[in-house]
Order: sequence, then structure tokens, then C-alpha cells
Amino acid sequence: MPPSALPPGDPVPEDGSLPEGALEHVGERGFGFYVHVPFCTVRCGYCDFNTYTAEELGPAGGAPGASRATYAEAAIAEVRRARRVLGDADLPVDTVFFGGGTPTLLSPGDLGSVVAAIAAEFGLADGAEVTTEANPDSVALWDLEELRGAGFNRISFGMQSAVDHVLKVLDRTHDPLRVPAVVDWARQAGFEQISLDLIYGTPGESLADWETSVEAALACRPDHVSAYSLIVEDGTALARRVKRGELPMPDEDDLADKYLVADERFVAAGLSWYEVSNWARDEASRCRHNLLYWTGGDWWGVGPGAHSHVGGVRWWNVKHPAAYADRVASGVTPAHAREVLDEESRRVERVLLELRLSAGLPVEVLEATGRSAVPGLVAQGLVDQVGERLVPTRRGRLLADAVVRDLLP
Repeated sequence: MPPSALPPGDPVPEDGSLPEGALEHVGERGFGFYVHVPFCTVRCGYCDFNTYTAEELGPAGGAPGASRATYAEAAIAEVRRARRVLGDADLPVDTVFFGGGTPTLLSPGDLGSVVAAIAAEFGLADGAEVTTEANPDSVALWDLEELRGAGFNRISFGMQSAVDHVLKVLDRTHDPLRVPAVVDWARQAGFEQISLDLIYGTPGESLADWETSVEAALACRPDHVSAYSLIVEDGTALARRVKRGELPMPDEDDLADKYLVADERFVAAGLSWYEVSNWARDEASRCRHNLLYWTGGDWWGVGPGAHSHVGGVRWWNVKHPAAYADRVASGVTPAHAREVLDEESRRVERVLLELRLSAGLPVEVLEATGRSAVPGLVAQGLVDQVGERLVPTRRGRLLADAVVRDLLP
């Protein structure tokens, strides 16, 4: 399968209707919207997401969604389609998350209009979490004030590193000194939760470089931090540089050392891990939208290439913004294909995802062979059994794949 290619899946009816029974329990474990904004100013060399620069899209044309200027129209049309597909089900939205791409390349007014459409069609639950990602160089104080006025209460800044030469390898364009400035602006604008994203393991990044980035992030006093190891994805510019021998592959031991540094420093600063790659100031600061993914909730993904999950049915939209725009404009579903998850698939996904959480995995989810492996994993110091749940230890987080292999033989 080519990099970033969509899986084939099963056909989707033109009206996007779901199989019988899919809506029976919808929303019982939460309901959210993910809105994908596929535009970027430049393409970062490590990025494998479904994103496009203005040059890649060519002339803007008139189709909604194929250009920044008209993208919100297409997104709103899909929100209205979601209401029709989901029928009269009472589904107040718990979380809305704008990702990309760089969502803040759209105007605050456009982003706010999509939130308003979701609220009009479904209603927002009391205290709903409304998040946008943002690059540090894509917003100013007045943008953040407008976003807060439009209903956004959480923002996640793509910091990645505080070291110039590391940012250069990643093709990130912002000045590291801009990060504390935008965090301060977000606080001034009234954002309730501020998150920073970091990447470790970039070729050429020393342990001291990573420590500099961790300390710089903590100096901003964020409510939440995500720290992900760099993955060299096939088909990216970074992968081509590694293949040519210009850059080395990330080293597994180095990644482990950097994870431990991050965990120790974050915990010492009052941030607790709640998912392998995520730390929060308190329970209120955890990303509720991502928890929806990790705990089997329902969500509708809006935009080109966006994935959705409702009632055990997963589907994914066509990738290119122009193709997406054409489908939305013609009144047919933008979904490319879908799959209906059987009970075993859903059980396996629970094991894979909930073992990454501090809340742990209920032992009852495991089959007999998996349960028989638990005492050995406890003895090896890879998991703790807390009541009837399995919680990964710090060492277990580093060896998560091995733990899963033992529990899903």
C-alpha cells in the first residue's frame, strides 16, 4: 500500500447510511467531532498526514473545500450530512477537535462557523472541550482572542523542539522563542487549557538538546504535554534522506533514554502520565477528545481523509480536498470506504489502546491465554494489577509491544 493510502474497505451507500443496529448504543461512551483541515504553509519532512500546500493544490477554483477560502462551507455541509445520517438521536457533542494540517491557516471566523454548525445541529454538552491545533507562527494575540470568542477553550501548539538545528531537520519554520509568547497570548485570551506537542529522536538531536526542549516546554507552565518519538514514515522527505544516508535512523536505546528523561521531568513538574505519550496537570487537563478514541467512543470525522467511528462502524473519507469538495457539493457521501468491526476486532483494539492508559485494561477483556500471562508480566515489572485492571509500569510503557504480544497470543 503506498504511503498514506487509504485502505480499500467495503463500499459505502451514496447517502452514507449506517448498517442496521449501528445507532443502537451511539453516544453511550461519548460523542465528538474531529475536523481535519488539510492545509499547510510548508510540508514538514517527517509528516505523513493528509496535508497540502497551496502549490500542491494549484489554482483555488470554485469548489468548496478545495481552497482555504471556501473550506468551511464544505465542512459545514458534512456536519449537516452527519445530522441526517445519525437521525434524531440525541447526541450532544462532548468534544470537538480541529487537526491537520494547520487549522489556524483558516480564519478564526471560519473555524468558529464550523463549531457553530456543530452546535446548531447537535448541541454542545455542558463543558464541552473545543480544541484546535496551531503552529506557533500561525497565530497572533488577536487570532487567539477571536478563537476564544468563537467557543474554543483548548489549544495545542506544535512546539516539537526548542533547539534550532533540530527544528531545521524537521522542516519546522517557527522561532523557538515564539512558543512562550504564544502560550502567554493564549492565557491572555482566556484559554482554559494549553497543550504543547514535542517530538524526540530527531536525527542529530543529543540528549542535552532533548533536555533543553523539555525544560523549555515546562518553563511555559503548560496544562498538558504530548511527547512522541519520531517515526520515519515511508514516502516522506525524511525517509528519503535516511535512505540516501544523509541522516541516521532514530536509535531505539536513545528513544528510550529520552522517554525516561521526559517522564521524570514532567512528573517532577506536576504533570502525570495518563497515556503513554501524554501528561496532564490534573484530570481536567487531559485531552478528552483523544480519550474518546482510546476508550472506544463515537466520533464523526469531517474533511478529506478524516476517519469516523460510530457504533462499531469505521469509515474514512476520500483524501484529496478537490475530490472531497466534489462529493460534498454533489450531495453524496464523501466516504471512500468502511469496515464493520466484529466483536473480536473490537476486543483486540481495546487491549491495544487501553493498555496505553493509566486507567488500565480490565482483566476480563482478556481471553484465558492472555489472563494466564498476567502473573509473568507482573513478575517482570511490566504491569501492575490494580484490582481487576492491568496498568503498565514505566518499564512496561517502554515495552508496550511486548506486553501486548503476551496478552494477545
